[in-house]
Amino acid sequence: MTEFDTRFEDTGERRRTSDAPLSIHDLLDGETVQSIAQEAWSALVGDDEFLVPLPGGLPDDALSSWVEIVGPWTGTVVLTCGRSTAEALSRALLKEHAPPVLEVEDIEDALGELANVVGGNVKAVLPGPSVLGLPEVGSAPTAGSPADTCRVDLLWRGESLTISVQGAAGALTDPHENNQNEVPL
Repeated sequence: MTEFDTRFEDTGERRRTSDAPLSIHDLLDGETVQSIAQEAWSALVGDDEFLVPLPGGLPDDALSSWVEIVGPWTGTVVLTCGRSTAEALSRALLKEHAPPVLEVEDIEDALGELANVVGGNVKAVLPGPSVLGLPEVGSAPTAGSPADTCRVDLLWRGESLTISVQGAAGALTDPHENNQNEVPL
């Protein structure tokens, strides 16, 4: 081969149009997500703090924090709880440094930190290389396909908490669904 030919040689590293997109269920399960969350709770909230795997309904005033993961699998890790639970989590993280009245920023920082730690540990079990985005707080981002979502419903101190590892919204379920910009090999 000439030098020109080797520069454009197909090494097999590019995704083929026939490759199916990765689903979160192929990569981890609810038990793994719960284990990751429990480790984060023990490290950040306290050794004697436990997450119980029981579904409970989230209140109308739910607040979410999340981080995006971009790599071979792309999506978000979302932590959702009621505002009173978010305040209790903030106080637990701040411990003796918690002010008598928490500011909105204190609550957002605490929830963002929890999402960041849980998301970073989820990223560590996914195929890489992957990049973790910055934590965000607000209304939960739209989930992609239910087939690409792993949701774990938990209770912390008797309050509902949900952790969802969800594929990016709008992700194609069929790799051939949108081939208008596809270049044949």
